[in-house]
Amino acid sequence: YNEMYPMPPMPAGVEDGIRRGLYKLAPATQAGDRPRVHLFGSGAILREAMAAQALLAERGVAAEVWSVTSYSELRRDALACERWNRLHPGAAPRQSYVAQQLAAEPWPIIAATDYLKAVPDQIGRFVPAGLVPLGTDGFGRSDTRDALRRHFEIDAASSAVAALAELARRGALPAEQVAAALAELGVDAEAEDPARL
Repeated sequence: YNEMYPMPPMPAGVEDGIRRGLYKLAPATQAGDRPRVHLFGSGAILREAMAAQALLAERGVAAEVWSVTSYSELRRDALACERWNRLHPGAAPRQSYVAQQLAAEPWPIIAATDYLKAVPDQIGRFVPAGLVPLGTDGFGRSDTRDALRRHFEIDAASSAVAALAELARRGALPAEQVAAALAELGVDAEAEDPARL
């Protein structure tokens, strides 16, 4: 990317995850019995996922932030496991790396990228609790990166709203909480869908 920003320190023990495509960057704070989500971010948008984690914490939601280093690698691994399981019906089934990472935490995923939604969506069927992809489908012009990220709904506020909406859809939060967040975070529910422009 042509954007200057400080890189967060690498957590201990994530080297294998970096190579395999995914590692947990920031566990949820004050989890308790709060509703839970995973926030997947990659590249410059990882910072938006980290900011969304704080917005969600203010609204009573515990979010884990994951750095996705390669959706393609996660998909290749999941497809290889699927193939192996298909060809070895009598053996104990193998589990993909992404499924292993999320098995103990089967919460919905909000996956934001500054690529098309199809990039994170390529692992959607391999995750235990579903994935909501946010990406830059469509056409947009803006004077700043912040405005462009808001236009494409991949900024921290949009990720937080997506998480709240998904939790409300699943009955874990009241819909009124989503409506309140839309107003508080300045997300325009009536904005033109960038994918339709």
